[in-house]
Amino acid sequence: MTIEFSPELPDDVAETTASTLAAIGERIREVRQARNMTLQVLAESTKLSVSMLSLVERGRASPSIGSLIAIASALGITMSDLIANEPDSDEELVVRASQHHVVETPRHVVRRLIREDRTRGLSIAINEYEPNTGNSDAALSHAGFEYGFVLEGVLTVEVDKTPYILKSGDLISYNSRRPHKIWNYGRRKVRTLWFNLDRES
Repeated sequence: MTIEFSPELPDDVAETTASTLAAIGERIREVRQARNMTLQVLAESTKLSVSMLSLVERGRASPSIGSLIAIASALGITMSDLIANEPDSDEELVVRASQHHVVETPRHVVRRLIREDRTRGLSIAINEYEPNTGNSDAALSHAGFEYGFVLEGVLTVEVDKTPYILKSGDLISYNSRRPHKIWNYGRRKVRTLWFNLDRES
């Protein structure tokens, strides 16, 4: 699966996405090799193919958010560790829109990482879901705690097989170890503000 960008994406966003994917791939390879883990072992742990993982490491594939979570979990790190290269400076009080780390999955779910605070174990992102897209085909579970706030549209979040339909202004929160699936079943794009915490309590 090679990188494909939506035609309506501005050139600067497409370039940012490409550079971010390359950085993520490099980080995955770096951590995997530091753990003396082969691609085959990582593939078995994540249920992803060796060829797909190889493309991801070379920045030639756009993994889903679910795949990134699975890869990070298998490597013993968080997904945010793959996205942010450097911790934020305490003096960086303002994050400009141009500084967002943007990643687009093959299904055109766009994740705009606004702030990555490793010291406090917090990441804040705006996620945009096109119709019939989501974080993963199947429910996922991983370490941490999350808060999701719907900015616009209608989003379905399934937690422990129970669906919760969220509209603009609604908030959901849950322990990330509980199996969860996030999906836009509607006909309009959904925008959310998502907070992920490394700590579960």
